Amino acid sequence: MKLKTASLCLALSLALFGCSSGSGGWAPGDQNSGVSRQPVAVKMIAFNDFHGNLEMPGQLTVPDPANPGKTIKVNAGGVDYLAAWVQALRAKSPNSVVVSAGDLIGASPLVSGLFHDEPTIEAMNLLGLDLNAVGNHEFDDGQQELLRMQNGGCKADAPTTSCQNGKFVGAKFKFLAANVKKSDGGTLLPAYEIKKFGGIPVAFIGMTLKGTPEIVSPDGIKGLSFQDEAATVNQLIPQLKRQGVSAVVVVVHEGGYQSGGFNDCNGVSGAIVDIVKKLDKAVKLVVTGHTHQAYNCVIDGRQVTSAKNYGQLFTEIDFVLDPATRDIKPGTIQAQNRVVSQDIAPLASVSNLIKLYKDLVAPVANRVAGQAAGTLDRSASPAGETALGDVVADAQLAAGAAQGAVVAFMNPDGVRADIIPGAGGNVTYNQLFTTQPFGNVMTTLTLTGAQIDQLLEQQWSDPTRAKILQVSQGFSYSWSQSAPAGSKVDIGSIKINGIAIDPQQSYRVQVNNFIAGGGDGFTVLTQGSNRVGGKVDVDVLESYFASASPVAVPALNRITRLP
Repeated sequence: MKLKTASLCLALSLALFGCSSGSGGWAPGDQNSGVSRQPVAVKMIAFNDFHGNLEMPGQLTVPDPANPGKTIKVNAGGVDYLAAWVQALRAKSPNSVVVSAGDLIGASPLVSGLFHDEPTIEAMNLLGLDLNAVGNHEFDDGQQELLRMQNGGCKADAPTTSCQNGKFVGAKFKFLAANVKKSDGGTLLPAYEIKKFGGIPVAFIGMTLKGTPEIVSPDGIKGLSFQDEAATVNQLIPQLKRQGVSAVVVVVHEGGYQSGGFNDCNGVSGAIVDIVKKLDKAVKLVVTGHTHQAYNCVIDGRQVTSAKNYGQLFTEIDFVLDPATRDIKPGTIQAQNRVVSQDIAPLASVSNLIKLYKDLVAPVANRVAGQAAGTLDRSASPAGETALGDVVADAQLAAGAAQGAVVAFMNPDGVRADIIPGAGGNVTYNQLFTTQPFGNVMTTLTLTGAQIDQLLEQQWSDPTRAKILQVSQGFSYSWSQSAPAGSKVDIGSIKINGIAIDPQQSYRVQVNNFIAGGGDGFTVLTQGSNRVGGKVDVDVLESYFASASPVAVPALNRITRLP
């Protein structure tokens, strides 16, 4: 449903919501150079986990403005609509700042991903983004590519897909990464940005999660270390105070979980809770991301927010600066998560940018890759197996057969979207790319049977969340829900084509380069020998659809969960 009037928009809102760059001083162009003697109202607009979703990613279910006891679905998202909302709010507030809590780029749809996320950076320049705390997905293509996102320039090895808008100037906003250290002790990117409102400085510290090395390709972060989030902030506070900064906002790509609505904080849990509790009391506001959740919390006396993902929500945050203390006035922080509804005229300059890239990508996006016999989704069986995960693993096994691969393993977080076939069961390249957007390269390597068993045990290396590998046809095993981590898989249950594996025998295994390098905690794969590189994952999937169409919906019988 698309809301039609401003009054409905207001009703919907009411129903839903009950400088320097790390070195001191301020850059030219700071707002309000004179120091105010009156309290200064500041408006902050925040979002997170945008992932290059330039177009509307889908609908949201929200309370019905006409009948609060019911819900309706509304179109939500689209960067041109998000930009319009940002512009409208900034027009009403002389002191404003727009921030992103990471994963602005990476794992993006084809319209941005094919062009190396340059379209997203350009859209955010038009939107007026001020800063982005670096997320783990900003490292998908490595640290040098991240620096290119900031500084601009064409991608030398991609002349047909980079700088398709004439040139790429890079981000006009700041990428911040206070806890990402280089070997010389400096930060890869600035630690913070200081802005002045009514002459009062406010520091915005940007960070990614310290666990980033576990979920990105090791090759892309060589020489970097990721420090503890709270410790990093606390070490910066004295430095900021020496510069006369009392007001501190943290923007961090780490988050939590809760069970309520967009503006609730029911049973909040996750890494962000401990981080916030450890922060110096100078920090009164924390904008978060990473978990793709929406919440509006007060944790340990600090306001903590997150605006879901894909640009479907934004957080409108208001606070007041006290000219006497030069800090955020106690009790003045107000936050609400708001829907990026489409009952507003989209920002024309951003709409035009989207059209430019949609026209460029259309011939590739609309190409029919093959057919599927039914929906291939990521709904997991009790054992953690999914239909789409099975198909991706089958495609990778087929690609590795020439190198002797007898089994393929696919990390579940690398399968990003369901495949819902269109008319005639057709599946387009755009759908395949959305499913496999990372551009990972296939790697065939040799493991012993004992190492395969260890690989399966490492699915529970993260005590907070199992990562069940998706496995190819012909491979099967059982795991026990009640057994302790490290002993969940009976090696005797592991079979290839019905034959139990031999712990001493060698087997050729097909994986992507991300987990081959130890990503997602699958470190045993780094011990694999006789490595041979292969094709890019999305090309492998396309080849499989070309040869195996119509691709059947697999029965979920490869992995068995025991009590």
